[in-house]
Amino acid sequence: MYPELFRIGPIAISSYGVMLAAAFIIGIMITTRLARQRGIDEDAIINLTFLVMISAIIGSRLLYVLMHLQEFRGRWIYTFLPLQPDGTIGLSGLIFLGGLIAAVITGVWYVRRKKLPLWKTADSLAPSVAFGLFLGRIGCFLNGCCFGKACALPWGVKFPGQSPAGAIMGDVHLHPTQLYSSSYALLIFALLMWLNGRKSFDGALTAAFLILYGISRFTVDFFRFYESQMQIGFLDLNQIISLLMIAGGVFIFFKHKQAQKLPV
Repeated sequence: MYPELFRIGPIAISSYGVMLAAAFIIGIMITTRLARQRGIDEDAIINLTFLVMISAIIGSRLLYVLMHLQEFRGRWIYTFLPLQPDGTIGLSGLIFLGGLIAAVITGVWYVRRKKLPLWKTADSLAPSVAFGLFLGRIGCFLNGCCFGKACALPWGVKFPGQSPAGAIMGDVHLHPTQLYSSSYALLIFALLMWLNGRKSFDGALTAAFLILYGISRFTVDFFRFYESQMQIGFLDLNQIISLLMIAGGVFIFFKHKQAQKLPV
């Protein structure tokens, strides 16, 4: 586990931050290439990716704060302030699905405003999101966050005591849910790129991403540790959002397939 690559004064260059930066740069390259194939203006796509990135960070942070109100009560300034009480610089505590929701809302607004083709644009972005998840979850593993429950299997991982996983779970082997998530994200990316090379309807990649990611996230979350405030009955908040993603993907698939009269 390598949460911190190096430090410049109070600024810690984290492995998680580096992986996110790499995901963003590679994501722009993938998205612009796919947008070019669909005849979409590349400048508009690049602007869109920046808006999506910023809104994703804000949405991820807001959902984390909403689910951890006790942690921020009396210190709301740290909701977005990167300067932490211990003097370090950086934000800790993000929930991906909150960022995805914010990114979708912002993306739809921008696409409508610029009169871009909605589903062609969404299909250009979907593989990049999957690839970003692949890199981002590796960053989570290196950081020791987003960890799993206790695991007696041979591939269980024991995290150092100073890591988030070690501090909460102690000296036990855990499911490496970060690597589970990274693996399925890479598989989803490969499937989306394969689907991109086939004749399909506009919105097909978007629908496939929502369905595949929803199923994967819903499944992996049974092995992931969450605080009690994230639980809603026997499911957690992210699993409920995942079910909504699956339903949305299925709706898009059948609605667009029927409209364009393409075979399953």
